[in-house]
Amino acid sequence: MPKALPQQRLQQLQQLLRRIDIETSGLASTGWAAVDEALTHTSAGLAINHEQLEFLGDAVLRLAASEYLEQHHPELSVGERSALRAQLVSDRWLAEVGEAIGISDALRIGPTAGGDATALSTLRAEATEALIGALYRAFGSLAPVHQWLTPSWERTSRAVLSDPHRGNCKSALQEWSQAKALGLPTYRTKERSKRHGDPQRFHCHVGLEGWISAEGWGGSRREAEQQAARAALEAIKPAQGS
Repeated sequence: MPKALPQQRLQQLQQLLRRIDIETSGLASTGWAAVDEALTHTSAGLAINHEQLEFLGDAVLRLAASEYLEQHHPELSVGERSALRAQLVSDRWLAEVGEAIGISDALRIGPTAGGDATALSTLRAEATEALIGALYRAFGSLAPVHQWLTPSWERTSRAVLSDPHRGNCKSALQEWSQAKALGLPTYRTKERSKRHGDPQRFHCHVGLEGWISAEGWGGSRREAEQQAARAALEAIKPAQGS
């Protein structure tokens, strides 16, 4: 047990790792220190923070997701795997995983960041990615990452692969418009809020002259454009088969 960690803090971290079924009986003090670092946000103003492990976690996540796709979806082309992987490592997916395990319960953050409700999703995503990096550092392998994330990847993969647009509505709308010789959709996206993590920070209007006009909102420019494209596809459903 790491002597540097107060008992209450150690219990917080133990409870979190139990929620993701990680065996911690043999975890060294350096491993616990890594988990503690991952779950200490920069806003807390402490000597350690999550940034380096978040950077490591980004690379670990992409590699582990690539291995998952190779093992579980060998039938997909490289392009299809790349598109699906983008869904399996997205900030939205990370935030959902963090929320599912209650990562906020063990996250040390400053009072300003903690009081910004719109930023909570971003904080969860950052902490989840940092925790992935911490597990890799603590155990020296991808095994605990796969053990934790595979069930979530399975659920997300099923949802994406059952979606006729495969989670990329912009591409689907463009393919449809080109097949109809209508040209390319036009996107106009504006930032309506400066609040980091605001789910309606960006507003997008998409137009296809003579056919459709639709709009969407999102926490990022990309998300807003995807939501606008999805709304457009829903609106032209009757014409898609013609």
